[in-house]
Parts: sequence; C-alpha cells; structure tokens
Amino acid sequence: MQLDFVSSGRSVSDLKAHLILTTKYRKNVFTASMLVRLNEILEELLVKWECKLIEFNGEEDHVNILFQYHPNVMLSKLVNNIKTVTSRRLRKEFAEQINTIYWKDVLWNGSYFIASCGGVTISTLKKYIENQKTPE
Repeated sequence: MQLDFVSSGRSVSDLKAHLILTTKYRKNVFTASMLVRLNEILEELLVKWECKLIEFNGEEDHVNILFQYHPNVMLSKLVNNIKTVTSRRLRKEFAEQINTIYWKDVLWNGSYFIASCGGVTISTLKKYIENQKTPE
C-alpha cells in the first residue's frame, strides 16, 4: 500500500496531475536561477492549495510540474492561480531579464496541458476490476 494517500474527512485519495506550461510565443525566457525560484514559488503555492509538489523541471520555454491534489481542488482554478501568481512574482523578481523579452506584462501562453497520472497502468487497473468476484 502506498504511503502518500491524502485523507480528509470522508475520502482517501491519491490524485496526481502532470501540468505543462509554455511561455508566451514559446520565447526562451527561463534561466537556471529563474527555474530554481519558480520551483520555490510552486512549492509554497501548492501547499496553500493543500497540494504537494512531487517533481518540477523546465527548459528555456516551458516547465513540467507533477503534483498531488485533493478531490475538492478545481484544477482549472488551480492552474489559473499558478499561472497568475508565478507570472506576477517572476516578472517582479526578474524584471530586468523578462522585460528584454516581453514588453507587456505577460509570461505564460494562454493555454496549458494537464493530464491525470496514476500509480498503476490502465491495463493493470482494468484487470483488477475484471477480476472482482461478482456476487451470485
């Protein structure tokens, strides 16, 4: 049994999501120090949402975020908050670097990619469900 289940009230869950955010126009914006700071901001922000950052990494024009969340979290609102807060804070803290690339107050592309992730494959889960003992 996994030890990273989230228990709250009457539910126990293990929900994880993979989020990819790209910079506006896929511009090469991020430096190593910016990615380190973004990781810190994400950890703080996800705790406020009662979520947990599992893994983070990025390149010059995009980031990958793997996090665990509770069933009560509305992912679209969480993603919107992540984009808003990280954009505002990075533009403030790295204004000199970002303002050479963008002349407007932007950082992220308007769209994003998010996918649910599980601890087991779909085929394993399908076999488990198929092998349940149906009452007679």
